[in-house]
Amino acid sequence: MQDDERQDRIEEIVRPVLLDHGLTLVELDWRSRRPRGILRLYVDKPGGVGIDDCQRVSRELADVLDAAAVIEEAYDLEVSSPGLDRQLRTDREFRWAIGKRVSCWLAGGRQVLGRLAAVDGERLTLERDGERVDLPRAAVTKARLDPDVPWPRQSGGT
Repeated sequence: MQDDERQDRIEEIVRPVLLDHGLTLVELDWRSRRPRGILRLYVDKPGGVGIDDCQRVSRELADVLDAAAVIEEAYDLEVSSPGLDRQLRTDREFRWAIGKRVSCWLAGGRQVLGRLAAVDGERLTLERDGERVDLPRAAVTKARLDPDVPWPRQSGGT
């Protein structure tokens, strides 16, 4: 089985388990390596994913994947949250990020910040300062989540 086919099959298998736990698949990354492959799943849910979520679903997914025998070789399973400032690369990641704050860098180095409002094959639409800004996908060289974190201010002199 080719790696692309394997990833599609793995996704079919893990999606119902994730849904049962209230989780959304953000990214699936399969790396066939010797002596062990690595299957990384990045998952999310409203309010964020905690380590308990990752441990619980990891144990169940390991059993389900073993029973399905979709991965013949030895492998390690890693389940984690996507991270606060995750880079966005795939259509699935961009669709998942709708409604979240993002930073996009355009060819030429210009950075555009805003809340991702819409995604299609041709453009990203950001909302910022009450306006919608369309960015051609081909011009976006990099995109990251821009975390809405109220970082505490440090008082001087530490």
